[in-house]
Amino acid sequence: MHRASLKTHLLAAGAALALVTPALATPTLASEPPLRVLATVGMIADVAQNVAGDCAQVTALLGPGVDPHYYSATPQDVNAIAAAELIFYVDRALEERLADVLQRFRERTPTVGLLATTFAAPDLLDDPDEPGVVDPHLWMDVSRWARTAPVIAEAIAELRPHCAAMMAANVEALTVQFTALHGWVGEAIASIPEGQRLLVTAHDAFEYFSNAYGIEASEAIEGISTATEASIADIREVAAFVVERAVPAVFVESTISPRTIEALVAEVRRRGHDVVIGGELFSDAMGDAGTPEGTYIGMIRANTVTITEALGGTVPDWPLALHGWADAWGVAP
Repeated sequence: MHRASLKTHLLAAGAALALVTPALATPTLASEPPLRVLATVGMIADVAQNVAGDCAQVTALLGPGVDPHYYSATPQDVNAIAAAELIFYVDRALEERLADVLQRFRERTPTVGLLATTFAAPDLLDDPDEPGVVDPHLWMDVSRWARTAPVIAEAIAELRPHCAAMMAANVEALTVQFTALHGWVGEAIASIPEGQRLLVTAHDAFEYFSNAYGIEASEAIEGISTATEASIADIREVAAFVVERAVPAVFVESTISPRTIEALVAEVRRRGHDVVIGGELFSDAMGDAGTPEGTYIGMIRANTVTITEALGGTVPDWPLALHGWADAWGVAP
């Protein structure tokens, strides 16, 4: 696995989160206060908090329903960034408008771009509409996103060395859970009839999901970025695909207005095909804090259940390795 040096990449590339399971180690370390860690998005923050335990207090800058492609820092955000002792983000391809703000803090605060620090070029997918432009939505493939956990642990250990052993144990526990989740998602998607494994969404956030789990996600109304709105031509092009392939359901996203998908459904029905909105997917943000969907595992679980059921598949039994997570969140396994 490619692991670039953290020292090389400390911003070269530039809310209360529950534990994934009670089994993760979280010793109380009274000798030093928890490290103040800021993550741009919840998908990083959840993993980081579970890796760090009591060694860090992790805050997500962007909350549920917030589009990181579009988001510009407020004065309060700048204050939060300035107060952090360690910052994690994905990549400029995701946090398009925040990247310059993060860049200004690189000399005073260790800042880690997880895409560049964790992955080599062969591990990454391009924007299907713009070859050479990286797709930042790595968390959609659980096996890829699991690789950020040891990178996060290493960055925190540089500032809290006495936490290294505990975090290594937490990374190992998370790896077991993510491996089980990855297999469960693959089993669920494989249960969808082959001709219906067609994922149509508002924007191209699901290419890694498609690549990992065997579902075609080549048709989205908008591209990798949401900075520009879909045109009528975009909607008509996707509508033609939906009609031609008899797609049974399309999906809205929690960070994007449903109007684009609603317009798509209207155009498809105008052409004589009865398509439905299969549900809401979490693409660029997790669900509300304090809910199962407000965790990374819960986000992926919710997306998988929604997609599988809407496209005619059968949701498999929840893996035994994740029963602890289910018990903690009151989710029936």
